[in-house]
Amino acid sequence: DDHSYIDDENIDVAEMTKNMLASPNPVKTSCPSPGDFVAQYEGGKNVFVVTISSQLSGTYNSAILAKDMVMENIPEKFIHVFNSKSASVGETLTAFKIKQCIDEKLSNSQIVEKVEHFINNMKTFFISDDLSNLIKNGRISKTKGLIISALNIVPVMGAEEGNIVLIDKARGSKRAFKKLAQIISESGVNFEERVLAISHADALQKALDLKEELKKLNFKDIIIVQTKGLSTAYVNDGGVIVSF
Repeated sequence: DDHSYIDDENIDVAEMTKNMLASPNPVKTSCPSPGDFVAQYEGGKNVFVVTISSQLSGTYNSAILAKDMVMENIPEKFIHVFNSKSASVGETLTAFKIKQCIDEKLSNSQIVEKVEHFINNMKTFFISDDLSNLIKNGRISKTKGLIISALNIVPVMGAEEGNIVLIDKARGSKRAFKKLAQIISESGVNFEERVLAISHADALQKALDLKEELKKLNFKDIIIVQTKGLSTAYVNDGGVIVSF
């Protein structure tokens, strides 16, 4: 509705959310252009890029196209684009892993190998109490959306090979978060070697409660951040995303 936002450090997420919820129209997102990426690539000798899942956005393809454009003119430059197969804090954890590898003085090829392995073993889940954006965008029919709302069903979603899939569902938000905690605890990973990252769309208490519930799993660390523009558009106000 004549409101557009660039998802950078200056975005006013509260204002965006207010306008998004007030609008009867679907929320539309667009990815950075290849030119946007080219401008960033030109600054460094070794460039690592992390994008949202290629199944959710054209950002990965845009970044790859930009890479080809730059490499044609500067073949000695190193550029690798990582498809995070995730979103939000999944991308954050991937960036952390790249930084760790750089600090360990690994070669570019070693970094790519280790980070791709990390991505392929990362878990991402999310809960959204408000499905209005999914309904507006036609991903859930209005009829099904009305039934879900009437029955107070809250879906627990996850990422499989970068696609959003339904993992489970529960009656009410509290039960959904208990279900999520159970799913995480049964995920079969070595928690002591992993960082749990939680992002929330103006739902700090939910994030803190989930952190408290999952402390018993002895994650290496647990971090909490607030979602920015794109992630807020996906999970809507009150949503929570977790990756580890």
